[in-house]
Amino acid sequence: MARILLGVSGGIAAYKALELARLASRAGHGVRVLMTEGATRFVGTASFEGIVGAPVLTSEFERDPMRGAFPGEPAPEHDPIGHLELAANCDAYLIAPASANTLAKLATGSADSMLTTSFLACTAPRLVAPAMNDRMYANAATQANLVTLRERGVTVIDPDEGALASRGEHGKGRLPDPARLLALLEAELPTGHRPWDGLRVLVTAGGTREPIDSVRYLGNRSSGRMGIALAAAAARRGADVTLIAANVALPEPPGTHRIDVETGEQLANAAKTEFPQAHVLLMAAAPADFRTANQTEGKLTRDSALDLHLEPTEDILASLTASRTDGQTVVAFAAEAGENTERAKEKLARKKADLIVLNDISNPTIGFESQENAVTLIDAANETPVPQASKDTIADAILGRVDQLRSKSSSRTR
Repeated sequence: MARILLGVSGGIAAYKALELARLASRAGHGVRVLMTEGATRFVGTASFEGIVGAPVLTSEFERDPMRGAFPGEPAPEHDPIGHLELAANCDAYLIAPASANTLAKLATGSADSMLTTSFLACTAPRLVAPAMNDRMYANAATQANLVTLRERGVTVIDPDEGALASRGEHGKGRLPDPARLLALLEAELPTGHRPWDGLRVLVTAGGTREPIDSVRYLGNRSSGRMGIALAAAAARRGADVTLIAANVALPEPPGTHRIDVETGEQLANAAKTEFPQAHVLLMAAAPADFRTANQTEGKLTRDSALDLHLEPTEDILASLTASRTDGQTVVAFAAEAGENTERAKEKLARKKADLIVLNDISNPTIGFESQENAVTLIDAANETPVPQASKDTIADAILGRVDQLRSKSSSRTR
């Protein structure tokens, strides 16, 4: 995979860089880490070294035991200049978090640390992810520095808005989620072979809304987080990903084609259009099972007589699998109150899917809005529990199982 140089500057968000390093290493990338002295006050070098399996460098005068090599590569016989060799060997260099102080140094060409000297010497794609207090981020000096970096071809990853490190403060300055940082970084990498290159993947996410009147609707609590994680994981593997998002407020992963829908009918129409070209369908959306048979134009008033008649919606997944062709892999999802594997197995057979992902919605720690999940992967022959973890980790486990299923199917057709 790629050789990623990760720079970590001083800021409370440095702890997120640990997860970024873990995700990048797990995705198969070789990662080397450079830290400023300030960064070591927040996270120790030993933590990164344990994750990436390579020494962390903090000074341009420090000898690199790996002589500029990345994990999995042999070290050169000579002993090169560290900040030049790592910068020359990397496929991309991301500084995350990039503090206001570090951004100022980068914009002025300062070279007073291993991190900044390597940045000057790097000709590969360079990215910075600012993270700081919102007032520091909004300051004219910081904004001018970001303009300068952009003009020089540096990719600036805008920070998120939300709760900040200072107690009670809220604003724009949060370092984005590590999985999103990795996706943005991978989108900048030079094109190379990835395991899902050439695969077309269709992902559905979110929950549909069936109108009652012009204001109200029948719906569910699905946030779309699991579907977004799946789309990101498939894109990281090199797939051509189409994401059908039903009322999803989250941003789509970089490199994916997004289609927004609202109702079950819209979801069905979009899926039927895209499915024939897909090699893999990940049906993570939660379509409503019923819709109103008597939708009201305008808004019902409080004193209106309300008598809702419901009718079943189309079984979208069953309609899709009825027309599936050889070589298509279908993954269904089942949300059950309790680990009801028998119902999931029945759904697997009835929907004619290859794999069903069962999750227990009665567990409050892995609810719809949660960043985590715990599932059981069920196919015709196996039940594999995946313990509670981030939805990005769960997505990787699901796609790993898809790889196994597709390999078995391919070997049977030879």
